[in-house]
Amino acid sequence: MTGSTRWLHRRGDLARDGWESVVDDTLPGWQHTGLRIGVLDGSTALELPAGALERMVVPLEGTLTVTHDGGEDAEGPTGAQNTIELAHRIGVFHGPGDVVYLGVGVTASISGTGRVAVAEAPATEQIPVQVIRAADVPVEQRGAGASSRQVHNFGVPGGLRAQKLIVCEVITPSENWSSFPAHKHDQAIPGVESRLEEIYYFESDVARGLARPEQSDPFGLFAAYSSPAGEIDIAGLVRTGDVALVPYGYHGPAAAAPGYDLYYFNVMAGPDPERVWNITDDPAHGWIRGTWDGQERDNRLPYTSASVGDEPGAAGAADSTTTTSTTENGL
Repeated sequence: MTGSTRWLHRRGDLARDGWESVVDDTLPGWQHTGLRIGVLDGSTALELPAGALERMVVPLEGTLTVTHDGGEDAEGPTGAQNTIELAHRIGVFHGPGDVVYLGVGVTASISGTGRVAVAEAPATEQIPVQVIRAADVPVEQRGAGASSRQVHNFGVPGGLRAQKLIVCEVITPSENWSSFPAHKHDQAIPGVESRLEEIYYFESDVARGLARPEQSDPFGLFAAYSSPAGEIDIAGLVRTGDVALVPYGYHGPAAAAPGYDLYYFNVMAGPDPERVWNITDDPAHGWIRGTWDGQERDNRLPYTSASVGDEPGAAGAADSTTTTSTTENGL
């Protein structure tokens, strides 16, 4: 098995137990993070059994309901069967959606019609169920120029109470680059770098503002390469449903091809006692951050649910979602 095929999995390669993709510690070399991608047609539910895991349920598209038993919930009585209705999400390129955090020992089922991502990490601390509504998700714009991207920070330190999980999602408009400069988080250096496994789940679609040709084949590109912590070699096209695993090494860029927007869902967790995302840039490329100074951010951002038209191809427009800006981070 090559360095690429071991860590880059095509849609359906990891199918199991009714899920389109499952990443967990049954995969060789994988320990600290998990991912489930599911498709629901309204006739059956996807089950999440109780265990020593904390989870985040993130709708990718559609209207979903999360029913859980075994945790506190701000929207229902403690210890009862609680039902959380998640607002309809047009798709991943239309701003953030409602999300749910499920703590250790919580049993849950997901029903409805659409697609869902479930982030997982082994944990021991019991933390109450949390619901973050779309309007409360911090929406961050990073970079500038062709490095502009949009980040939904619903599961990051300071925004979500969790023991291990760090979760977010990123939109990269057509022809832009993200996850760059290439960076790593595979060494424990307090205050400088943290050890975190990372999962990338990708989706791609015809860029907003463009008509969809029948023969279109949306894709992006993703790369990861070795660091002193280990050897890894990923350099390939990524399409909707593909999953890249980054146990160590420098990773990036993720690039959106001309004519196509790129989305990825990130799951991170690691063995360090502190839940923090500290990164080190590849010394060959870190200087690029300085070139963003004075550049304008891509005016196609932010992509939101209030954009003109609801089909892929509609241009972004602002709505009431909280928006912050930074150029410091690597996603």
